[in-house]
Amino acid sequence: MKYYVVDAFTDKPFGGNPAGVVLLGQGTPFPSERLMQQVAAELRYSETAFVQQNGPDEFTVRYFTPCSEVDLCGHATIATFGLLRQEGIVPSGCTCRNHTLAGELKVKVGDQVMMQMAAPKVIVPLLDAEYLHEIMAGKGKGDWTEMPIEVISTGLPDIIMPVGSVEALNAMKPDMDALAELSRELNVVGVHAFAFGDDGYTAHVRNFGPLYGVPEESATGTANAALTYYLYRRNLVKHEMECRFLQGEAMQRPSVVATVLIEDDSVYVGGQSAIVASGELLV
Repeated sequence: MKYYVVDAFTDKPFGGNPAGVVLLGQGTPFPSERLMQQVAAELRYSETAFVQQNGPDEFTVRYFTPCSEVDLCGHATIATFGLLRQEGIVPSGCTCRNHTLAGELKVKVGDQVMMQMAAPKVIVPLLDAEYLHEIMAGKGKGDWTEMPIEVISTGLPDIIMPVGSVEALNAMKPDMDALAELSRELNVVGVHAFAFGDDGYTAHVRNFGPLYGVPEESATGTANAALTYYLYRRNLVKHEMECRFLQGEAMQRPSVVATVLIEDDSVYVGGQSAIVASGELLV
């Protein structure tokens, strides 16, 4: 099996969010779930995508963290379809169909890959804001706003949590064990925290998913799509307006995630990608 390491949401190697991508080829069946899980654990990236080609512009993609399979992963999808374009498997300007466990999604392939997310859903578990703030501040300094905390899914559910300043956002040192337990109780991936700056970005963001073996992620497509819908519900984002979220600053892997909310309230997420490495899996 041919595998690649691809940095998503950046145009330069060693930036953005790295993903493993395994190309299976047209008509090649998926390996066993056990083997795919072992490969993802060996590669050790937050997600590894296994890609089966069904036709010229139709693919099935399965996503594995080092711990388990997940329904969808934004940055691994951007990495996958950026790779397919760079390898000449799909042409620039193509709109592809991506079959995932979260449903069939459209992916627009060009210099920037834009993927359709699952329809936004607001989920309303009982959230103790004070307890969540205590977990998220950890040994850092908390600075909170009056904006509400919500759980929103565009394929994967995340807690969307506002923070009062970019400085406080970058100073957060969450209690990862407590956050993993809370995530398990609420059946969410983790917390997507954001703060507004004055530098032209829609927001600065950090994403924490220790329940799935990802203490922090440098670029997160699904969670930024959920944040886009959160901001739209508060009249801070309008239809057809491109948002740009800066993520990964605290990890020294800055990423720029673009999103657009279209008229039917579906969200497209995208960015550029860079191939870092490739090789052959001898399994």
